[in-house]
Amino acid sequence: MRIKKAVQMACLWIMVTAAGSLQAAEPLPIFADPIAGDADPIRGSKHDFTGLNHRAGVVAMGGVAFSDYGNPCVYCHLSPEEAGITPGQNLNLENSGVIEGWNRYMPATENYRLYDSGSMDNKPNSPSSISLLCLSCHDGTMAVDMILFKPAAFRNKQDAALHMRLNGAKELTSCGQCHNGTVAHDISVKVVGTGLQDEHPVSMTYGGNNWKDPDFKLPDDFQHGFNTGVKLYNGSVECATCHNLHDPSNELLLTQRRDILCATCHVK
Repeated sequence: MRIKKAVQMACLWIMVTAAGSLQAAEPLPIFADPIAGDADPIRGSKHDFTGLNHRAGVVAMGGVAFSDYGNPCVYCHLSPEEAGITPGQNLNLENSGVIEGWNRYMPATENYRLYDSGSMDNKPNSPSSISLLCLSCHDGTMAVDMILFKPAAFRNKQDAALHMRLNGAKELTSCGQCHNGTVAHDISVKVVGTGLQDEHPVSMTYGGNNWKDPDFKLPDDFQHGFNTGVKLYNGSVECATCHNLHDPSNELLLTQRRDILCATCHVK
């Protein structure tokens, strides 16, 4: 299904003219990106790494602290020309350890310490792919520009970036070297780390589905969630259940206002 969709999307990009030349029909959409093109609210947001220098008024980040790939989407999304590639299919690339469906390498999942409770009926062993996508930056263990497929125009040999991590440590390859609240704004609030015991549990089957727990509300769709915009992913709670980086209209990129968000799922 993923390959079929990628092919369909790529076919929209080009058309063969009567003269036999190739002509762009419309901008090439990014695979799995919910809003393609310039209308995507991620452009100019904090997750748009191509615009960080412009917003901060400095020239010391993109190209030095991290690689500016010239496309804000590729830091998460596979481009259409690569969307059908599976790990190991292209022998010229080291594809092992990739987060399935995304353009990010897999963080070391054995390092995570997940939320646990005696009242949980479903206890995940590891975060699933869509939550690993978020954690691959926000756990602070990998560089924010550590992607699998780089844009064709990116000149890798000229890349002098430090490949910095979203980590509060005062070391050369950590953003906390400067973003400590004194030199630049403090990033510690954005760093989740690998200890997730005190975070909302993720990658667990939603309690209102299988067990009809009276403490949880039945979703409008058992696979996809609630009509309020609070999402489930194959019936599971993930980071993207409560956060949507493509919609900066709510604080903390929440999928709903605080007063609605918790009450969407929880009865008490």
